[in-house]
Amino acid sequence: MKTLLVIVAAAALAGCGVETATTAATAASIKKQELEQGQKTMQQMQQKIDASMQQVQQRTESADK
Repeated sequence: MKTLLVIVAAAALAGCGVETATTAATAASIKKQELEQGQKTMQQMQQKIDASMQQVQQRTESADK
């Protein structure tokens, strides 16, 4: 009887470990997606800044003529 309880307890604890590992993997995946989205947003903003800077430079050159 005690052996059966030990086996059941061990199985339950092992199941918790698997669930914890799965949760950690899911959280890591979400963080990776957030990081990738942040990098994409940063690249888009850099492109917009570069385009704005070119416009300012063109206007400045036009005003100097």
